[in-house]
Amino acid sequence: MTTISRSKNDPAPTGAASTSSEPDRDCPLCPRLAVFRKEARVREPEWFNGPVPSFGDPDAQLLIVGLAPGLQGANRTGRPFTGDFAGDLLYATLLEYGFAHGAYHARPDDGLKLVGCRISNAVRCVPPQNKPLPAEINTCRPFLAMTIATMPGLRAIVALGRIAHDSVAKTLSLRGSAAPFAHGAMHRAGALKLYDSYHCSRYNTNTGVLTPKMFRGVFAKVRADLD
Repeated sequence: MTTISRSKNDPAPTGAASTSSEPDRDCPLCPRLAVFRKEARVREPEWFNGPVPSFGDPDAQLLIVGLAPGLQGANRTGRPFTGDFAGDLLYATLLEYGFAHGAYHARPDDGLKLVGCRISNAVRCVPPQNKPLPAEINTCRPFLAMTIATMPGLRAIVALGRIAHDSVAKTLSLRGSAAPFAHGAMHRAGALKLYDSYHCSRYNTNTGVLTPKMFRGVFAKVRADLD
């Protein structure tokens, strides 16, 4: 059985129930992110502008972990990877490999449903310049840990990018030297398998760091392992 631990440097959530997998809408735990969120609410009052909750069935076998909500993507729409380029590639790939059905139209009311899959983020609030600070990643990790702990059928996790990988690895008590991040790598943590992929951001695809073929290859492997 996989043990999910929190190191002594990872603070327990305050101002939110420690057993909750989702922060409060006005979560105060990261002051810089709280200020940025407040400013966004003033600037764009019609946007979601809050900690973005996980999307999908808690009984799913697969969890996908991204970095953090994008300012004009999930922070605007309230659904992970919805409304920006990263979502275009991610959801098209999930549809191709049977982890979703319906149609993705980059809005939370498009009717898209995940199948045996759930999506979350290492950091739940949008950070300035899409760059959370190490302290913010650590502070938000208990929510990721509780998300994993409350998925009884979980068998596989796909980490999108190094930060997501590192946060998941720490949650699963994997040593960095034993489970280094590498695109296409797979690491075992008890009964769980952790798969790595470069983040499906526009920057990574535009620069050729990640191609759609490379990205599909990760999910093809996950699909084969779960079937």
